[in-house]
Amino acid sequence: MPKPKLRFLYTGIRVRDLERSIRFYEAMGMKIRTRGKMAHGGEYVHLAFPRSDVRLELNYYPKGNKFYTPFGPGAEFDHLGFYASDADAVLAKLRAAGATEAIPTWDEPTSRIGYVNDPDGVTLEVFGPVPKKVARRRRRAGAS
Repeated sequence: MPKPKLRFLYTGIRVRDLERSIRFYEAMGMKIRTRGKMAHGGEYVHLAFPRSDVRLELNYYPKGNKFYTPFGPGAEFDHLGFYASDADAVLAKLRAAGATEAIPTWDEPTSRIGYVNDPDGVTLEVFGPVPKKVARRRRRAGAS
């Protein structure tokens, strides 16, 4: 089995007012790359400078959301995002190196996503394509 490819993609920060933050980072010259809603009710926006692959992810968790926390010093950092060709293999390697599970791995329609904390408590998101065996099972079951 080939060694999974891994690349740093973005830094995620928590914001209190998503539209205000978008305006601020657009004023710096960043452009929106993607925007969406999370299954748990949060919202995210990826921004980047033209011709840059590195992104800034703005995360908004409204009050009542399971990931909402009051703001205080240092509360703005959310996580680092890494794209992996095999998310499960990379997550297993990180756990073997001392990471602990932060959020159990799950599948979205096109992505496998997992979160771990490094030995100092920094949260890392590892995401990549849904494993082929899961995608085949979904096709057989008629899911998208």
